[in-house]
Amino acid sequence: MAKRNITRRQFVTTSLIAGAGSVLLGKTALGFPVKTAPSFADPFQVVTLGKSGIKSTLLGMGTGFSGYNRSSNITRAGVAESIIRQAYETGIRFFDCADSYGTHPFTAAALKGVPRESYTLSTKMWVGPGGIPDTDRPDADIVIDRFRKELKTDYLDMVQIHCMTDSKWTDKQKKQMDILETLKAKKIIGAHGVSVHSLEAMEAAADSPWVDVIHVRINPFGEVMDKRDAAAVIPVIEKLHKAGKGVIGMKLIGNGNFKNDSEKIDASLKYVLGLGTVNMIIVGFELPEQIDNYIARIRKVQLP
Repeated sequence: MAKRNITRRQFVTTSLIAGAGSVLLGKTALGFPVKTAPSFADPFQVVTLGKSGIKSTLLGMGTGFSGYNRSSNITRAGVAESIIRQAYETGIRFFDCADSYGTHPFTAAALKGVPRESYTLSTKMWVGPGGIPDTDRPDADIVIDRFRKELKTDYLDMVQIHCMTDSKWTDKQKKQMDILETLKAKKIIGAHGVSVHSLEAMEAAADSPWVDVIHVRINPFGEVMDKRDAAAVIPVIEKLHKAGKGVIGMKLIGNGNFKNDSEKIDASLKYVLGLGTVNMIIVGFELPEQIDNYIARIRKVQLP
């Protein structure tokens, strides 16, 4: 190969270009700060829910959009099994159920043949008036035994007391809390906690060492939240996070009230994922195409 002669100007220019590259690639170079690529959210990132040890993907599927009397939008539309299965095949590994949603048998059918250890099952027991037949309100040990049969599993990753609004719920539900604690010690459930629908109930959860995991309603617009002003809720969520609770964000789309508003959806995802105090989020998919849509949206969220 012929020897190439370069001028001094060419040598200096080449050296500067190489130096610039080392600033980008190395930890330090020529005293300049490192330039790093922006970090974006990954919907399939494995996260740990506080100190509970329960792991999941950042994005989970809620099965109870408009759920009541053991039905939800996806069960009433006859698409529950197919959408849950598609969510799993796409990469989602967290499935949020409840007795009042009526999605246990559909979830079991959708995940039939899938290795049990490859996904996280969360469900909730209803203790308030209405919602389920009065005859189905025995103590938690009997309820959880039924849940396991319906979900065709030996264990449940998470069980929560559903929809607490009373600031004194930790006193009023003490019996069920103790039973759930015993079930956790026996490894029948992996963690216990609560979903709340009032700021007072959320504050009680933050002060309770019993709570391993909690569902919180959060979006930047105060839509279907525990307070209309999101700023009033943020400090309590931060307290939950600092206490080691696994924090699961729900109602990001305002209970579906802005599911057709693309700008609000993106703003909510950016807001909640940027808080740094919410471990994971759940979305109640109703249509197959929504799964890919939300995955793409999350991947565009630039993290602080």
